[in-house]
Amino acid sequence: MLCNYHFAGYTRISVDEELDRDNVSIENQKAIIEDFVKARFPGSTLDFFEDRDRSGYTFEQREGYQKMRRGLMSHEYDILVVKDFSRFSRRNSRGLVELEDLRDAGVRIISIGDGIDFPNDDDWLKIQFQFLINEMPVTDTSKKVRNVIKRRQKDGQWICAAPFGYVVTPQKKFEIVPVEAEIVRKIYSLYLDGWGYKRISLYLTENNYPTPRMVERERKEAAGFEYKRKCRPEWAIISVQHILENDFYIGTFRQGKYTREKINGKDVKIEPHDQIVIEDHHEGIVSKRDFAAVQAMRDVRTRGKKFYVGIRKYDNVYSGLLECGDCGHPMFALSQPHLREAYHCGRYHKFGLRSGCTSHHIRADRLDELLKMYVRILRTGSEEMLQKINESLKKERVEPAASDQSVEEIEKKIQELHEELKVVKRQRVRDILRHPDNEDLLTETYDDLENDIIKRVEMYNTMLKMQQDRHNTVAVVNRVAKDVFEVLDEILAKDRLTKRDVQMIVDRIKVFEDRIEVKLRPNIDMLLQGLTEVRVDEKGEQAKSQKETVAAMAPMMLDGSPMTLVQTAAKRPDRLFIINNIYDGDPLEIYTDKDGEVIFKKYSLMGGLSDFAGQMCETLNKTSGHVTVITDRDACIAVSGAPRRELADKRLSEKLEGLLESRRVYQYQPGETPVPVSDESGRFFVTCAAPILAEGDVLGSVLFVAEEGDLKTGETEQKLLQTVSGFLGRHMEG
Repeated sequence: MLCNYHFAGYTRISVDEELDRDNVSIENQKAIIEDFVKARFPGSTLDFFEDRDRSGYTFEQREGYQKMRRGLMSHEYDILVVKDFSRFSRRNSRGLVELEDLRDAGVRIISIGDGIDFPNDDDWLKIQFQFLINEMPVTDTSKKVRNVIKRRQKDGQWICAAPFGYVVTPQKKFEIVPVEAEIVRKIYSLYLDGWGYKRISLYLTENNYPTPRMVERERKEAAGFEYKRKCRPEWAIISVQHILENDFYIGTFRQGKYTREKINGKDVKIEPHDQIVIEDHHEGIVSKRDFAAVQAMRDVRTRGKKFYVGIRKYDNVYSGLLECGDCGHPMFALSQPHLREAYHCGRYHKFGLRSGCTSHHIRADRLDELLKMYVRILRTGSEEMLQKINESLKKERVEPAASDQSVEEIEKKIQELHEELKVVKRQRVRDILRHPDNEDLLTETYDDLENDIIKRVEMYNTMLKMQQDRHNTVAVVNRVAKDVFEVLDEILAKDRLTKRDVQMIVDRIKVFEDRIEVKLRPNIDMLLQGLTEVRVDEKGEQAKSQKETVAAMAPMMLDGSPMTLVQTAAKRPDRLFIINNIYDGDPLEIYTDKDGEVIFKKYSLMGGLSDFAGQMCETLNKTSGHVTVITDRDACIAVSGAPRRELADKRLSEKLEGLLESRRVYQYQPGETPVPVSDESGRFFVTCAAPILAEGDVLGSVLFVAEEGDLKTGETEQKLLQTVSGFLGRHMEG
């Protein structure tokens, strides 16, 4: 008896290109299904559903399948028919679950090529075996494709469309397109002149510069292809941004920026040190100097700081980099015709004395002088470092041949293990089919074998990654160092520094009334650290420590005094600034003022005890009759027995810092050179000092001080300071 059924025929292909793929083409699948239904079920109806360019590894992204599935689940169709199960799914676990869901809903599934009519022919083991076989080509092909892509990337082959400004030649080389290259240079030039993304994009649009998509469409149509994407003549802000941040324009080959953690998942950005990077791979369009300057400017602009707007007389090269050290507000550039270029506190500029802050006036030429100090430190003694860098670069060009051999060996081992794993999986299926009664035992045995192979693959993959990481790290470090050295001589030769120069060196400058704190950019920090490596003298002995080496290289530091900066004025007393460095890793405390502004200050453990320290100072002063001072590692935090303005918040002298580092109690002896409390105030000297120690670290000190000529103290004072410093140390530990 013949029954009339309502069939749903499903077809799928993974690629749009169907040439030479007649066996799996959509049309071929439909013909096979149609012939089968007419021959076996005459009088039945047949509706087709198709998915083009859709993976068989998932169901969610297949629009045609989802539409058909709704019809099957609502019993609109009786039977699902496919050419073979590879069209239905190529994912073993997911496909079997979907098949069971359809069966439970009363759907009959026929796979023509596999000879399966489910659930009429309920041979579940055969279905499992067929799905396992269907999954293997997908897994193998995916791995092979990924390996090929990685290999090409390592060899410097570009696998994407050429960036705007370039075309790929038949020889797989990058060739600059002059017209497009000029647009790229124009974008960089405008940004260096202070233009923003939006202003640049409007300028390009108004002047009818072709957009990247317009260029792409022109090339496609010239080659005889149809261009389906929307193409507008307006420049997008994001296009300008991508051009400005892409180091491809300085000749850097960079691939592997993103990865996809799971099928149809979101792209995840890979850290720069894990990307494939080849320096000087092709001819650049912009100079490395301009590119570095642009990145520095972009970094400053994205900090979200407040900027003041007004009529400018000067270039204001330090705008955005200067902060008032006391209130945390940005420094405001002065543009008065009768005054030299200078900056003062933004809060003071806005509210005057009502702000509670002072002007913190600092001239631009003095800031230039300060930065040149750092540049001179870098240049002095840098010839040796340059030589080492060049040797490292030469070695890096020689080493790849040997290391590549090692990489190839590792990759060969990984490939062999993958082949071994495939053999084991196939043998598992065969043995289970032959001995179904021993399926549990066979499964356990083969699981152990596969896990062992997978662990070995992971080990070799780790070794491969270590090889790649080493080369990437060396390349990046060498490039950073050499790029910076190339501009140092230019900076020293200039009378006035430009915004580009400053942003290459400085990350942030904080101006206090009596000192300046400078945070250099990481590249400069790295070089300073590199110049302070422990050296070996002619006798083969270790010569100097890191700090001592820097001091030896800097003329202004030869006498052991801290770096200072003097600002002269015609009608005002000279101002002396003490220069401090803030490095990455220095502890900072963060708090907000009444207006919600975020303020950073160098953190002091003892500073948190200022009130308690003040009370302790008063007690000691009354008990002993001596002027008493409590300090942290940098400055005086409490004073009793003398005017506060004399010592409070003053930076400790270098000699006193040396006493603290010795971790010993000090007492002045007649005939010795007295130790000043601070170089900023020459009135008071240390008579007795006891370090404050907590868990072995020096946190500060307790001092008895006096004016020169009255420095005598006895054993009683010494024991008293020891007792107080010990108490404070235990208090900090608890």
